[in-house]
Amino acid sequence: MSTVTETTVTEKTGARTPEAAGVINGARERIDALDEQIIALVQQRMAVSASIQKARIESGGRRVNLSREMEILGHYRDELGRPGTALAMTLLELCRGRI
Repeated sequence: MSTVTETTVTEKTGARTPEAAGVINGARERIDALDEQIIALVQQRMAVSASIQKARIESGGRRVNLSREMEILGHYRDELGRPGTALAMTLLELCRGRI
């Protein structure tokens, strides 16, 4: 690898060696693939949530079931810690809208 290429690769990744830059680039590709899967799963969750809301409203119920949302918040908090609660809140808002 030339000095110019080494400099470009290490600057782009923040690594100090070409070897570390290679590790970082590979890991970033994996993260990008995981992010695509996460986005697809969130979109699926949104569709399922919409069908639940529709069935609940058509049966005369409320749009949102707060006790169920509390279960979800607790599950995310238990699995991911305090930041999990924020993540769950974001998912709930994406799936049911603002309340």
